[in-house]
Amino acid sequence: MGIIQIILLSLIQGITEFLPISSSGHLILLPTLTGMEDQGTLMDVAVHMGTLVAVLAYFFKDTKGLTLATLGAVGITPARRAVEGSEYPRMLWLLILATIPVIIAGFILSSTGAIQHLRSATVIATTSIVFGVLLYWADTKFPHDRDLSDLKLRGALIIGLSQILALIPGTSRSGITMTAARGLGFKRTDAARFSMLLSIPTITGAGTLAVKDMIDAGDAVLWGDALIAGGLSCIAALAAIHFLMRWLATASMTIFVVYRVGLGLLLFGLIGAGVI
Repeated sequence: MGIIQIILLSLIQGITEFLPISSSGHLILLPTLTGMEDQGTLMDVAVHMGTLVAVLAYFFKDTKGLTLATLGAVGITPARRAVEGSEYPRMLWLLILATIPVIIAGFILSSTGAIQHLRSATVIATTSIVFGVLLYWADTKFPHDRDLSDLKLRGALIIGLSQILALIPGTSRSGITMTAARGLGFKRTDAARFSMLLSIPTITGAGTLAVKDMIDAGDAVLWGDALIAGGLSCIAALAAIHFLMRWLATASMTIFVVYRVGLGLLLFGLIGAGVI
């Protein structure tokens, strides 16, 4: 893979992973629109791992709290005492519950090979528009005064079930989980925070499987490309997360909805013209 493609791949992933506009859709469109070779699933996961490092670093306080809560849950007493009375033990179980549905669905789709059949411009155009409109509806049509201290098991499960839809390219994992959280009445910044924390177990699981595949392949060039791409995507993701959290503190998600609908219409136009 050429360095230009690695840079484009990394920047696209880093910028789009946590914005509600679908990183997977953009990664699939890169070779479709440019004629570059498809980077493949392993490189997709490599840049996702870069964004994982970014979210762990940006939400370091939460990362530390959840790590201590995890250690406490498996019987390490000092760790349990360190987070006793905080939100993190409860948050840990909510994140676990919200992650279970996508793990089950992802395993089923991966084992049947169904995911590969969804990597098309038509699917991305459709999901970009449909779920963009749904995001606008959830962001503007409900009272939104709840914070994460109000999140219960039922709400976490609903957000987790919505995440299954993100297995369809173009849906956007961050977009659909924020849509669900907004539909449940949570403030924008709280919806975004839970969505990004929810990405940690999801990306970690997928990344672990991909690393195993790369080890089995023993391809030194692939490892080098993956490390460069992961580093660049991490930097881009840090900038994107900072922008998103600052933006949602004072503004709506309409700008992302407009982008999604515009992208979908553009893709349908290119498909209709026979360009892609």
